[in-house]
Amino acid sequence: MSGQRGKGAPGQVKEVTSLANPIVKDIRALSVKKYRDQSGTFMAEGLKLVIEALDLGWEIRTLVIAKSQKTNAAVGKVAARTVAAGGLVLEVSEKVLTGITRRDNPQAVLAVFEQRFVPISDIRLTDGEVWVALDRVRDPGNLGTIIRTVDAVGAAGVILVGDTTDPYSLEAVRASMGSIFATQLAKCAAAVFLNWRKGAGGLMVGTHLKGAVDYREIDYAGPVILLMGNEQQGLPDDLADACDRLALIPQAGRADSLNLSVATGVMLYEIRRSALKVTG
Repeated sequence: MSGQRGKGAPGQVKEVTSLANPIVKDIRALSVKKYRDQSGTFMAEGLKLVIEALDLGWEIRTLVIAKSQKTNAAVGKVAARTVAAGGLVLEVSEKVLTGITRRDNPQAVLAVFEQRFVPISDIRLTDGEVWVALDRVRDPGNLGTIIRTVDAVGAAGVILVGDTTDPYSLEAVRASMGSIFATQLAKCAAAVFLNWRKGAGGLMVGTHLKGAVDYREIDYAGPVILLMGNEQQGLPDDLADACDRLALIPQAGRADSLNLSVATGVMLYEIRRSALKVTG
């Protein structure tokens, strides 16, 4: 894709007024997974989020800012940091911003970053650490919300198992509210995950409608892998059988299950509460 600069190359500032600009076309294409995969990059919107990413050590490949915000001091600092690191700054009209984001009221700042994934073979569980493994999660809003919750509770990261939705889609990034930059991500096939699990140690807990144990009655001591199933189908037998414990979240009303992101949040806060009780 055009407009991507090598590390160490001098940064530039360009004014762009047309959606036909090749760099703008490349950025717009990041709304499609095929092009995110090809370039290894993704797009994130919002000044606060972009500043947080920079402060966490992420480098901006391309920064897009509304021309109307050129005099904004905070925007100017982000632009200066981008150029100093060899990135490209595009000053664009609101029409171009709207075209890139496909939103009527776009954020005044957006940036293109390189994707980051941790090889699952590099993950070594340590005492008190929690990883969330998600089997074939389909909804980007669910995934982004789970990433945000993982960040909020101080869990280590998320392992995406099987054919999952893309954590770097614009919808997932928006739903993460910036937590995508603070959360480790890994992805692998189910067979690779199961093989890693054999030597990973710790306790693997899966949620299951047929789980025999109330989630509040499980001892979550030590490192924990929380395995959550697909939104429609739950955990398949091979993943359920690999769990040390299967947990059930009791339902008091008519609903027989919770939304995946809600269920993950319930489990994570119970694991955290249990850990605090032990250390406290």
